[in-house]
Amino acid sequence: MKKFMLIVASLLMAALPAMAQRGEAGHAPPPPRHGPPAYKGPDHPAPAPDHRVADQPGHPVAPHVHANGKWIGHDTGRNDPNYHLDHPWEHGHFPGAIGRGHNYRLVGGGPGRFWFGGFYFGVAPYDVGFCDGWLWDSDEIVIYPDPDHDGWYLAYNTRLGTYVHIDYLGNQ
Repeated sequence: MKKFMLIVASLLMAALPAMAQRGEAGHAPPPPRHGPPAYKGPDHPAPAPDHRVADQPGHPVAPHVHANGKWIGHDTGRNDPNYHLDHPWEHGHFPGAIGRGHNYRLVGGGPGRFWFGGFYFGVAPYDVGFCDGWLWDSDEIVIYPDPDHDGWYLAYNTRLGTYVHIDYLGNQ
């Protein structure tokens, strides 16, 4: 019995370094507690930074959320023409739960139209290039309201730590 306990203890000790590395570079932080704050800059902000380059070494080359909850890439203000909708919430508001603790597993589609649980969404055309690594049949996302762009939500990919603007298309 002592030999067995010694073996189990040795295996646990060997596994500790691997468990401690979870959450380091290459792993997405947990979903943020809340969405980004509303933009509080000038009415016509300077052009947004180019999010096709990483803001720091090892960070995604896309809008993402830092481990401290700071949303990187959501800094263009209410008047950003890339997120203008002529008819915001044309298909109504998403009736499901939003925010941390409400994960949804994607079950099909692609950026133009994807779904889960009978609800359909589309990625903003401007953001399509930021979701090319998403797994449309299995990734989990968390949805947050977009405080600046009427009609849009933000879909945070829990595997990658990146997010894109999405439009609710209804439950067709």
